[in-house]
Amino acid sequence: MKLQAGKNSVHFTSFGVQLAGDLYLPEGFDPSKKYKAIVGASPFPQVKGQIPAIYGPEMAARGFIYLGFDYLGMGDSPALPGEFKKTRYMFRLIENTWDAVSYLGTLPFVGEIYGLGVCQGGSIIASAAVTDHRIKKIATVSGMMAADAFQWGNKDIVNMMIAGANTSKQKMYETEEADYTWPIVLQDHMTREEFVATGTPMAEDTYNFYGKDGVAGPGKVEHFTCEHIGDQAMQSLISIAEHYADKIAQPTLVIYGKNASTAICSTAFIDKLANEHEVLAFDKFSHVDFYWKPEAVKISTDAVADFFNK
Repeated sequence: MKLQAGKNSVHFTSFGVQLAGDLYLPEGFDPSKKYKAIVGASPFPQVKGQIPAIYGPEMAARGFIYLGFDYLGMGDSPALPGEFKKTRYMFRLIENTWDAVSYLGTLPFVGEIYGLGVCQGGSIIASAAVTDHRIKKIATVSGMMAADAFQWGNKDIVNMMIAGANTSKQKMYETEEADYTWPIVLQDHMTREEFVATGTPMAEDTYNFYGKDGVAGPGKVEHFTCEHIGDQAMQSLISIAEHYADKIAQPTLVIYGKNASTAICSTAFIDKLANEHEVLAFDKFSHVDFYWKPEAVKISTDAVADFFNK
């Protein structure tokens, strides 16, 4: 396959299936040279047309190779045989990331490999890095790093979510059909007013990016839908990175908004780090601002490039 500067469509193997990725190469790319490469892990939907399509070109413009990809069962990547699209367990996301690192390791023009995660992607990258020292440094942006305090704050609500997820899991096992009825998330058809009225935390911020009128919502990003499979809570309520934070050996950069409702996910993680690490906290940016607002993206990608180049 002939690669060129800019975005290149690629595939690599994970769990015996082919995951779809976009490999961003810097201007003047020369396959005879060595480049620093980044595995990018994106927020909750894990589709390459959203955060990787924003951060990939930015990191390539700063001289890096960047790999963004559709995780197992998301976007253009298939589910496992006999399973459903959007079934996504943290353990599989970690293994997908390990395989992405392995894929980059096969490319003769790749030198050191780093990890860059945004939102849940931060937790994925940090979890993968605990035992994958092929990843030499990691950076997280608006990372859901220490998510227990954020996700398990109201045990009554959490237990209701788990009950619904358990029911959905049983239904799917018995019917052998996907159940896309997770009730508490943004739906493709919702207007801003409808979603804000649900009282969902960060509703306005979330809609700005994921809503049908948002920056990267349904219809604007290929193969993206706000639908989530009904047993989602069984998957997303398991947070790994924070419980292994003190085991992370690689130098780590943490970027977050001080006033974001998810700030505790970064600060609690930082408190547990025992490695060499740097922190950049900003008053003026929300959690989702770092996904797409030009000023926030420039600040974060500049900082990540500086950190990875040290």
